[in-house]
Amino acid sequence: MLVLAFDTATAAVTVALYEWIPGAGVRPRAAADAVDARRHAEVLTPAIAGVLAEAGAVPADLSAVAVGVGPGPYTGLRVGLMTARALGEALKIPVHGICSLDAIAWASARDEPFVVATDARRKEVYWARYESARVRTTGPAVSPPAEVLAELGVGPGELPVIGEGAALYPAQLGAAADPLPLLPSAAALAELAVTRLSGADGLPLLPPEPLYLRRPDARAPGPRKKVSQG
Repeated sequence: MLVLAFDTATAAVTVALYEWIPGAGVRPRAAADAVDARRHAEVLTPAIAGVLAEAGAVPADLSAVAVGVGPGPYTGLRVGLMTARALGEALKIPVHGICSLDAIAWASARDEPFVVATDARRKEVYWARYESARVRTTGPAVSPPAEVLAELGVGPGELPVIGEGAALYPAQLGAAADPLPLLPSAAALAELAVTRLSGADGLPLLPPEPLYLRRPDARAPGPRKKVSQG
């Protein structure tokens, strides 16, 4: 089966196509990565078309879609989720969600406790704590970077922090000597999706619903205030 994976929860627009033969393993067919925080909608669809063309595949060949569900800023995140849902509905195939922080953790291949932190803007980070690359123990959450380690009850340098947030706020987070990977990759997303589809780690996949963690900036207007008469 062919699994198309993509993520737009960060500045990265990342797409990958993986082939999974149950009982025989998984192999990459094609991938594309770009970093453009303001053009998710313009970049994603051509990237998907390019990955399929490189692999000699067409949308009808797909068996499933895996999409990063964040946490991430509202505008970029919804581009990936809306595209994933549209593909699933048009092709009548399942759409699975994966926490974007889990994809970063997975790609790190770490086997000791650490934290993943990404840029949440507004001088905050999205973060989660992991026992290993496969096991998340806390979060996801959103906090000012100076509060993350305090919430975990550890001091700077006691727990490695990786991801874009670690690169942006090394003093507050006491980042790892090597904070890579900084951003999620669709390759890791696809591998993680196949692992969970196969039941290899016993963890469920998520519905394709966004993990915003905070309200969007736009708000519905409240009732009009009465004008007092002087």
